[in-house]
Amino acid sequence: MEAFDLYIAHVYWGNEGKRRPVLILSQIDDKVSAFKITTQYDSKSEAVRHNLFAIDDWDKAGLTKQSYIDIGNIIKLPLSLLGEYPIGKLSNNDKIKLEKLLKERIGTNE
Repeated sequence: MEAFDLYIAHVYWGNEGKRRPVLILSQIDDKVSAFKITTQYDSKSEAVRHNLFAIDDWDKAGLTKQSYIDIGNIIKLPLSLLGEYPIGKLSNNDKIKLEKLLKERIGTNE
């Protein structure tokens, strides 16, 4: 497992949850830090859209349609909630754009 790999994971919020793609940021022991990935954009508020990064090469990343990385929250997941294999990896183009955006946001404390 490497940074920028995409996996399908069971993500919970409260008592509910669903399977969804996630972007792996790092792994420490039996847990990973990740960003959730969504296909929803138009129905989201402007505040939420501000934290959605459009994946240009979504098909190369193993996704089936236009998707967005939710950079608003890093989630922590046990390895047991991830699929056995990655579905893909973020392209170099998307990786560079995402890293640039994250550096800009950290610099402005957004």
